Parts: sequence; C-alpha cells; structure tokens
Amino acid sequence: MKIKLIKWLLAGGCGLLAACAIITVNVYFPEKAAKEAYKSLDDMLLKNEAGKLPAGEKQPGDEQKLPESKPQSSLFNRLPTFSLIAAAHAAESDADALAVELAGMPEVNKAYEEMSQRLPRLTTLFDNGAVGLTNQGLVSIRDKTKTNASDEGLVNAENKNRKTVISSMAKAIIKLTKQKDTKATLDQVLGKAAASYAEIKRDAAKAGWWVQLQNNRWVQK
Repeated sequence: MKIKLIKWLLAGGCGLLAACAIITVNVYFPEKAAKEAYKSLDDMLLKNEAGKLPAGEKQPGDEQKLPESKPQSSLFNRLPTFSLIAAAHAAESDADALAVELAGMPEVNKAYEEMSQRLPRLTTLFDNGAVGLTNQGLVSIRDKTKTNASDEGLVNAENKNRKTVISSMAKAIIKLTKQKDTKATLDQVLGKAAASYAEIKRDAAKAGWWVQLQNNRWVQK
C-alpha cells in the first residue's frame, strides 16, 4: 500500500513539474510590432550598391531616416492626423521602439551593410530560381546549375546576417517587454521572430520567386 502511494505521489509530482515547465516557456510576442519593425529596418538599412532600395519596395521619405541622436519617443516622429484607437497607437509605438532598439545595435547595422553589398547578386539568384526563401526567413539553394562557385558562400553569409537580425529581434523583444531572459524564453521568442521575418520577406518577394510555406511546401509566388 505504501509503495503504491509513493508511486502515485511521484507521478503527481512529475506531472506538476511538467505543467510548471510548460507555463514557464509561454511568452509574450508582439507579432504585429515585430513585423512593422522588420519592414522599417529594411526600408532604412537595406540598400543596393547604388544606394537605392530593391526593386518593388517603397522609397522611404525623409521622416524615415535614422535619428542622429537617441530618440525619446517615436522613430519617425510621425505627426498626428486622425484619431486612432488606443491599440493601434500602442502597436505603432511598440514597432518604433523595436526598430530603434535594433538600429542601435552595431551587429545589426553590420549585418545590413553586408546584406546590402550582396543584394544585387542575391536578387539575380532569386529571379532565375536558383535560390528560394525558407519558412524561417533564410535563403536556400534550389538549383545548383544556376549558381557559380562563389554563390554557396554568398548564401551562407546571407543566412548568417539574417540570423543576426532575427536573434537581435528576439533579444530586443525580451528586453523591451521585460520578460525573463532565460534560454527557454529566448528559444520561444526566437522561433516566433523567425516566422515573422519569413512572412514579411514572403510578402516582399517578387512574382516568380520560390518561397516555402509554413507547412514546408515550396511554391512560386
């Protein structure tokens, strides 16, 4: 009888610990704000060699330039026009705060500088179907017959930069939302940050580019 009781207590204790572990890794992720921040960073920092944005992307106005000094409120110092609901204002403010936080990270600026330098060749590879966009926002070679000897290194370097941007977004979210900075929290936020990055890159992809959906299926946009 005592042995059975001990077994039941042990089983119950394990179940309780498992439940606590599940609760621990539930995190807050501001998906809309993260996507808007990614877009803002691309608009401001991702340039081609001529200093222009990739084809098909919106040219940012003067109000979207990075501030020379540390901003106190909004990244773009937007002027109020119409009255919006409080939730919309909060989302915009969160996006601005995230964009400012990332734009102030040297590793993020370095990543964008390097991505800008390889953008023309990478765009060509996307155009001819040699590479595609994965559902984690990374670049994958799909047709090696359309690449040259240096393209594999280019893709690897591009993915390293993209991972820097994604991981920096996860760290910024944890910091600004004042969540516990644990490995479990980082892993959860990192996965969501990668999925959001992939989504905004899919939306920006040109017609005919190969993209991987969340169900792992590859399609041409």
